[in-house]
Amino acid sequence: MAKKFVYLFDEGRADMKEILGGKGANLAEMTRAGLPVPPGFTISTEACTAFYNAGQTITADIQQQIDTALAELEKRVGKKLGDPANPLLVSVRSGAVFSMPGMMDTILNLGLNDETVKGLAELTGNPRFAYDCYRRFIQMFSNVVLGVDHYQFEHILDHIKEARGVKQDPDLTAEDWQEAIVRFKELVRKETKADFPEDPLVQLDRAIRAVFLSWNNQRAFVYRRINKIPDDLGTAVNVQMMVFGNMGDDSGTGVAFTRNPSTGEKVLYGEFLINAQGEDVVAGIRTPQPIAALQNVMPEIFEQFKEISTRLESHYRDMQDIEFTVERGKLYMLQTRNGKRTAHAAVKIAVDLVHEGVITKEEAILRVDPDGLDQLLHRRIDPAAKMNVIAKGLPASPGAASGQVVFDADLADKLANEGKKVILVRPETTPEDIHGMVAAQGIVTSRGGMTSHAAVVARGMGKPCICGCESLRIDLRAKQFTIDEYLVKEGDWISIDGGTGRVLLGQVPLIDPILSSEFKQLLDWADEIRKIEVRANADNPEDSLKAREFGAEGIGLCRTEHMFMAVDRVPIVQEMILAETDQERQIALDKLLPMQQADFEGILSAMEGLPVTIRLLDPPLHEFLPNLEELLVEITKLRMQENSDPELIREKENLLRKVRALHEFNPMLGHRGCRLGMTFPEIYAMQVVAIFKATATLREKGIDARPEVMIPLVGHVNELRIMRELVVEKATQVMEETGSSFDFKIGTMIEIPRAALTADEIATEADFFSFGTNDLTQTTFGFSRDDAEGKFLHQYVHHKILPDNPFAVLDQSGVGKLIEMSERLGRGVKPDLKLGICGEHGGEKSSIEFCYKTGLNYVSCSPFRVPIARLAAAQATIKNPQRNK
Repeated sequence: MAKKFVYLFDEGRADMKEILGGKGANLAEMTRAGLPVPPGFTISTEACTAFYNAGQTITADIQQQIDTALAELEKRVGKKLGDPANPLLVSVRSGAVFSMPGMMDTILNLGLNDETVKGLAELTGNPRFAYDCYRRFIQMFSNVVLGVDHYQFEHILDHIKEARGVKQDPDLTAEDWQEAIVRFKELVRKETKADFPEDPLVQLDRAIRAVFLSWNNQRAFVYRRINKIPDDLGTAVNVQMMVFGNMGDDSGTGVAFTRNPSTGEKVLYGEFLINAQGEDVVAGIRTPQPIAALQNVMPEIFEQFKEISTRLESHYRDMQDIEFTVERGKLYMLQTRNGKRTAHAAVKIAVDLVHEGVITKEEAILRVDPDGLDQLLHRRIDPAAKMNVIAKGLPASPGAASGQVVFDADLADKLANEGKKVILVRPETTPEDIHGMVAAQGIVTSRGGMTSHAAVVARGMGKPCICGCESLRIDLRAKQFTIDEYLVKEGDWISIDGGTGRVLLGQVPLIDPILSSEFKQLLDWADEIRKIEVRANADNPEDSLKAREFGAEGIGLCRTEHMFMAVDRVPIVQEMILAETDQERQIALDKLLPMQQADFEGILSAMEGLPVTIRLLDPPLHEFLPNLEELLVEITKLRMQENSDPELIREKENLLRKVRALHEFNPMLGHRGCRLGMTFPEIYAMQVVAIFKATATLREKGIDARPEVMIPLVGHVNELRIMRELVVEKATQVMEETGSSFDFKIGTMIEIPRAALTADEIATEADFFSFGTNDLTQTTFGFSRDDAEGKFLHQYVHHKILPDNPFAVLDQSGVGKLIEMSERLGRGVKPDLKLGICGEHGGEKSSIEFCYKTGLNYVSCSPFRVPIARLAAAQATIKNPQRNK
């Protein structure tokens, strides 16, 4: 039996979406339900695939099925395509599996030519209507199929309206439309060097091919890439008998949602136009009326439409986006689909449908995209604001901010303390900039990627950040940047939208986030369902409290190096690094210890009763010292000055020698992490003592502090064994000195492949593993993160060498295998070994699902992504019921 490629509407069902596309499946379902749907047929997505496989040719068997379906349609409606006396007119529309609004092409009124238009005029007794339909068809067909720009036809119409002294299309007469048709055809002949096709069968054939081809137009391709829709699905083609909303004042067309797609309110929301065709509503040529006004103009139609809308929402159990036409007082339903909505509306609709008894809590959780919650958790630009977008970079951290441009972290800190709002603009940021980043409203860098220092730190702080904005030409000496014709100087106002990567000139109004009761309800349901914990990455008490407010169940990563970057601490840290003797170094460490202890007391107190994983110092020491090149320039200038202080020059030269000694060719793989602890154990000893003194102090106050000490960058079990001995020794010492007793855990961050490959050995010395997937991705791929994201990674994703940026979405087939291996080897030695993830992937939905399926105990992410992770964790639990509890 030959494969079926073409289905009449009454031959399909809603569950045939993969074959019929979303539009075709819903037309079939509405037809089967007895709703007033104009008859037609659907050419399947499989036919589209066959079309491309055959070299963009409609094969003979598919053509035969199209001919058969057309003949059956003609028989059912008593009209024939191309019959001058009683012409059948059809629409030809795309309909992919996943809704792609506005991305592919539509043709209306197909079947009209110089003869059938006369028949339509006579049948309807309305020549103006007939010739209006004909000019619309020529315009759409020429644009979609023949490639003639739409604006050229509008230009002709504008000339005609101006000559007639009218402003609206409905004011033109039949004769005016006839003139437009003549001029349209002349334009087609000029642009295509051929006459407009008159044969309706040729028109249909070329229209079907054009819709298939529109699957691969540029806007459809970009839409699929953004929304992660596969490129090989193809589109269906729906051929449907035309009904006309432009036959007079008893006709019209409209688009409506069963609920407000912006707010989620349960009220019909949409627009309609009297005496118009469907494209008029969205084209912006005429101003539509709100759907509620239909009750006054056509009360019976409104009540019928309202009843059908309720039926459709009830049937599909979701908010519907509906297209309809009224022809001479009769209502026709042209389409229904699940409506696109804002994140705010998605949450409200999902929760409301549960309360209405339509869907379950589990279904409500699955209805909301975790990524969309970002919109709800950060300040955003007022959609009504006028915006002058001057540049676009990577949307590294969501939210919006306005401020005066500054190029220096010290100045950002100074101005912020004076009450001014600033945006820190840098080529890139380093740990030395942390105080300026804290002070700034937002951060912009011209280099770096989505997981660069600026991006990671900004997300952790919940600050908007744009990275890799390469069009910014920053001149730090002149304290200005240029973009095309724009010159922005220090002190000028800019605004940034970290959710879209847009940089805007001037100050724009912002809207504060409002967390609705529905939002809180949805997350409460998520917490009831999920089987994996959600922790936060936080480095200070403020972020810890924010994380707890958002529902974090502990701190999965506290980066102690950020504590060293405060303005009052950098000199002491540098004193410690530059020490020539152990005694000198210990003096500096003794100064740092009470500062560290106070830090840990604040964080452990904020997370009372919950675990806090504290990573000992990780970055190489040179990151806390002045930049080598800047120091060379400074010394050269001092030498050139006549009255320079010789002692100051000697100090700077000594500093230069130390900076050179600590300089590394590849710092990411250099003297950092536990390697620092091995060579300078006194640094780790100071940090450990500070942690346990803070714990003992809080315990004495009745505060349940639960520290977990994490040793970074372990690659060999011997490193962890030695570091573990140091931690236990210092813990015992603090307990003896304070008379206190407390529990603690010691573990490591798995961030280099050898640690994963020898996880069974490392597990003998570890109470937990925390996967640092940022560095694990770098070391597994051999990518330098900032270089990769700034130079070639976007090309890898664009050309599908990689499915996603592996620093944003966990590489499950590579990095993921190392995590799975670590889990298997580690728990083979210690079945109760606690496992978590603390890289940026801990806040990404597909990565969270992978972690759940792999058996990890928790994920950890920036505080502002905790709600996103809670929802994603619940979705992972629902989608994977087979995972052992």
